Amino acid sequence: MIGFQILERIRAVSPQTVAQFKTLPVAIVSDTLSRMFSANANLRPMHNGHPMVGPALTVKTRPGDNLMVHKAIQMAQAGDVIVVDGGGDLTNALIGEIMSSYAASKQIAGMVINGSVRDAGFLRTQDFGVFAAGVTHRGPYKDGPGEINVPIALGGMVIEPGDLVMGDEDGVLCVPFDQTLWVYQAAKDKQNQESDILKKNPCQRLPSDLDRRGLGPKVEELKIQNMNPPPECFVNSRLGLGLGLNFPKGSPSCTQH
Repeated sequence: MIGFQILERIRAVSPQTVAQFKTLPVAIVSDTLSRMFSANANLRPMHNGHPMVGPALTVKTRPGDNLMVHKAIQMAQAGDVIVVDGGGDLTNALIGEIMSSYAASKQIAGMVINGSVRDAGFLRTQDFGVFAAGVTHRGPYKDGPGEINVPIALGGMVIEPGDLVMGDEDGVLCVPFDQTLWVYQAAKDKQNQESDILKKNPCQRLPSDLDRRGLGPKVEELKIQNMNPPPECFVNSRLGLGLGLNFPKGSPSCTQH
């Protein structure tokens, strides 16, 4: 029945794939995905920023209700990332210190909450990954409805059960299950390229994007004109008006232009 269903996850990225992506920052992977597959920027780390990577266990719940979040923590395996679509509503917190501590004790990799959390002071001190859209002291309801292991979307980012979910201080990202191999290799190549650039002698000038990406001709095509500085009389006249001054006729500020 739609709205009340708990499904079995039939696939998940492997521990080897998770280990590979742990070596990459979210921004590099995002660039590799053409910057098209990220969640809203309001999903921010509520913990100490420790990186989080793992296969998604998805939850869809009505705003302000965490009944199915409890069940998801019970079902989750070590290394999973529980991703909760709470509709982005910030009225009620869906998790706090107790639930996050229980999840951490099960060696779950982290939780992404498209909604609010509470006990923010505690969460900030922890390595356990918690990403959320906001904070409120008001607690949740536990009535349902809700669904587990169904496709969800957070700010336009579609997440299916078993997809790879990663997060760091820059935010949260999902890599589709069947795209992880080539995305990892492309992201690793990009990471190496950027590392080479940053290792250059600091006395050398690092290339700008215009040079590095060959964008100079594109800028030239725009026919951007270099504006000459305004006449001195214009500058002085504006300054004089602003200060309530009147320059005498024949002064160098006015008569040459």
